[in-house]
Amino acid sequence: MPASLTTTFTNRILQGAAASLLVLALAGCSTTKDRMTTGSVPKLTKPVEEMDATELRSATDRLGQAYEKNPRDPVTGVNYANLLRMNGRDTQALAVMQQVAIANPGDRNVLAAYGKAQAAAGQFQQALDTIGRAQTPDRPDWKLISAQGAILDQMGRASDARQRYRDALDIQPNEPSILSNLGMSYVLTGDLRTAETYLRSAASQPTADSRVRQNLALVVGLQGRFPEAEQIARRELSPQQADANVAYLRGMLSQQNSWQKLAAKDKTPRAAGDSSTN
Repeated sequence: MPASLTTTFTNRILQGAAASLLVLALAGCSTTKDRMTTGSVPKLTKPVEEMDATELRSATDRLGQAYEKNPRDPVTGVNYANLLRMNGRDTQALAVMQQVAIANPGDRNVLAAYGKAQAAAGQFQQALDTIGRAQTPDRPDWKLISAQGAILDQMGRASDARQRYRDALDIQPNEPSILSNLGMSYVLTGDLRTAETYLRSAASQPTADSRVRQNLALVVGLQGRFPEAEQIARRELSPQQADANVAYLRGMLSQQNSWQKLAAKDKTPRAAGDSSTN
């Protein structure tokens, strides 16, 4: 299964859903500068999230060599750390970004990437602090606010996380990545109906990418509507990619104990007007 698709579906049940949410939120922190380099630094021909396993290995080798030659360069360091994380090498990515941050303490893009690496390595409070330093009160960045929400969800602070997502939506209304993060937050607390509402809204936006629709497919499948989930998962993907995604989705949903626990929690009576399980 291509690495980019693996990151879309891996570990989506229960705590895994938080990991998925974090991937999507922090991927939004990347900028064009993060993804495309200039001058003598090797260029990335596509976003790292869309690379398959072979492309990831090749790009990681090339960026690794460039980083060794100039470990202080912020663009090289950010790109290299992103590639390392996509290869599952979170500890190494964190070490790279720590050195780049030391060399570029005032660079907002570097701080955001450093916080991303800290979160991927499980250092959630440190990540919140670092991303907070990257934020500017007079010109708040909605991507950083949404990333803070994803980290708070990882910490089990769902109410705080959802407030962060709503703060981000105030700045960037109808942004699909924020709506998707908000939907996945409700997955974590077992409210699949509310999760689907936000994810459908996210998927309906013109700028929604494949990852948003795969999140929707997951939530629909978790509610037992697999034919519909498969139809969503197959949209806009090549037959090979779609088959891989659907096969992985089938494998996850076959873990009946996991998704039935979520479904059971989703059916727990709630007070009128309360859509949250917090």
